[in-house]
Amino acid sequence: MKSIVVGFLRQFIVGVAALVALTAVVGGAYPAAVWAFSRIDSNSAEGAQITDRAGCSIGSRLLGVDQKAPAGTPDPYLHTRVDGGVDEPMAPGDPNASGPSNLGPNSETLVAIVDARRAAIAAREHVDPAQVPADAVTGSGSGLDPDISPAYAELQAPRIAHATGLPVARVRAIIADDVTGRQLGFLGEPTVNVADVNSALGLVAHGCG
Repeated sequence: MKSIVVGFLRQFIVGVAALVALTAVVGGAYPAAVWAFSRIDSNSAEGAQITDRAGCSIGSRLLGVDQKAPAGTPDPYLHTRVDGGVDEPMAPGDPNASGPSNLGPNSETLVAIVDARRAAIAAREHVDPAQVPADAVTGSGSGLDPDISPAYAELQAPRIAHATGLPVARVRAIIADDVTGRQLGFLGEPTVNVADVNSALGLVAHGCG
């Protein structure tokens, strides 16, 4: 009987010790380590929010939300990559959903969509279709890419200047200030963040209300 009690107490102590140790590691040390790691880039961890001078959130650098001017009014916005089809080529990505078209390079449907997008963008920017950059007419894998190429941003500068009344040189300077180079100096391509530029242009609604 005594040996049974001793054995039970030994197993009980071992179980309690294991519970305490696992609680400390899984419930304390691990979450603390994950939180500390997230602080390396705390801005991204908090959604990379863009704030106005009052500290109010006015958007996120991580989501390509394409703003639209009211019908019949000048279009002052820097636009993201389009995600629409042949019937509506200028449709932006839906910030509430994410997903690619899954159309391959040999798809005739994709060719038709790209041609429709190129024609629509050329008409909007008053340029020859051949001047429209590739990223402008090809949707991103998520449909929510917040970045565009400097070439696509530069293409839109004259229209933005005309709509806002700013000198073209000023618009181009704002775009140039936002250009991010290749990762590690050799990965990817230089990009321009659409939300950052629109905010710098004063085109994003401010205020916490």
